[in-house]
Amino acid sequence: MYVCICQAVTESEVHACIEAGAKSARQIRDTTGAGKDCATCVRKICAILKRSEELVATA
Repeated sequence: MYVCICQAVTESEVHACIEAGAKSARQIRDTTGAGKDCATCVRKICAILKRSEELVATA
């Protein structure tokens, strides 16, 4: 599923950035371009980041 339609960035790409060490929406934007146009997707990216942090905390 697309997270950022403007840059055609998928949820899988965002997860790959997080696995590679991205800790913020800005780092994901710098890598994928997601959020640099209309920025509507930034909330989605932040939610994915939060879920990934919660998963790490419970592991």
